[in-house]
Amino acid sequence: MNERKQYQPHSLKSMILIAIIVAVVLVAVIMIVLWTSALEAKSEALLEQEILQRVLEKEGHEGLLKKAGVAVHDIFYGEQGLSVFLGSLDDFTYSADEMRNIAIYEGANRSVVNITTVTVSLNSFLEVLPTQGTGSGIIISRSGYILTNSHVVSGADQIIITLSDGSNYEGTLIGVDNENDLAVVKIDPADDVELDPIEFGEAASLKVGQKVVAIGNPFGYDRTMTLGTVSGVGRPVRIDSNTLINGMIQTDAAINPGNSGGPLLDSAGRMVGICTSIYSTSGGSQGIGFAIPVETAITVIPDLIKHGKVIRGWLDVTMVQLDASIVAYADLPVREGLLISTVAPGGKAEKSGLRGGSQKVQYGSSIINLGGDIIVNINKTDVVDYAGLYQSLTSTAPGDIVDVTVVRNGAYKTFQVELVQRPNQMEWMVR
Repeated sequence: MNERKQYQPHSLKSMILIAIIVAVVLVAVIMIVLWTSALEAKSEALLEQEILQRVLEKEGHEGLLKKAGVAVHDIFYGEQGLSVFLGSLDDFTYSADEMRNIAIYEGANRSVVNITTVTVSLNSFLEVLPTQGTGSGIIISRSGYILTNSHVVSGADQIIITLSDGSNYEGTLIGVDNENDLAVVKIDPADDVELDPIEFGEAASLKVGQKVVAIGNPFGYDRTMTLGTVSGVGRPVRIDSNTLINGMIQTDAAINPGNSGGPLLDSAGRMVGICTSIYSTSGGSQGIGFAIPVETAITVIPDLIKHGKVIRGWLDVTMVQLDASIVAYADLPVREGLLISTVAPGGKAEKSGLRGGSQKVQYGSSIINLGGDIIVNINKTDVVDYAGLYQSLTSTAPGDIVDVTVVRNGAYKTFQVELVQRPNQMEWMVR
């Protein structure tokens, strides 16, 4: 009995050791099997990938799906990637492009307003004749400020703003910037009305070929959306004889009368421009529309709200635009530019060295002074007429110093001139 008790522990240890060895061997075998399977699976996956890649290169996505036995109705390549629609037309919903377009409209539509203007005039019988005009506008703040074109609201006796929910509000003209064809209107919505301001984008980075979207009120058809691309950037567009807007966005998105003042949006639904005009021989859209860059609006909106106009820099001189009669009479060495008739006594221009004329002559119904400097360039912008003058000073402020190049006695001279605040047009322009 004693001898058996001595051998039992030894036998138990042996059994445990054997069990451990067997377990280790089993685990090793399992690991080897799993590793081998993984290698085989990886090898098969690589082989399949190579085969699928060859099919894709040779037959495209549709061929690849057909090889897999999938009945493909159509494939759409959109901004959100590749969309595959299976089955028949009954199963068709929206492509990637369509989904993006819908999202743009639904996101920006609430920020666009319709503008109806009423102008009252009297006929020869002293009868009141109200006339209506239409345009579009863009909500830029929750407090009720709306951006539009100045030509949409210019001269209006009444401005009616219609929101996306159909409610109407009386609009008050806050400020106008005719040089950029922009204006700000204000409404006072009810306390329970929550306005949706537009999201501002960036026009400076636009590329020709980018998709753009216009939303507006063309021909009175409210909340109309049109699609197109950026056809050109940095276009100078003459609005009238004295107004040239630089940096305009050209687009083939349909812009018609009534779209003016509405937003031009990028594919993310952000405003990159303000639709303002079309180039047309018939009055309708012919594929050439223009929008003011959003950066221009951003720079002028604060002044329009605070001052009702944009506070820009100016030269404290009176000027007359050269024409053939002045050039011939005075035998001038240049044919284009602005002749300085007078300089403000003791003013910034006079202190900088600019000179006015001394020979008084009759010019139309005005008296002008010949013999003064002829302005031909300001801050590297050629000044051939009043539009060039506006253009050269449009981004300046009182106190800024600019380089003014003039022709004096046949020679070109450049002076550094401190600008003053722009006065009323009648104070500086000789007609």
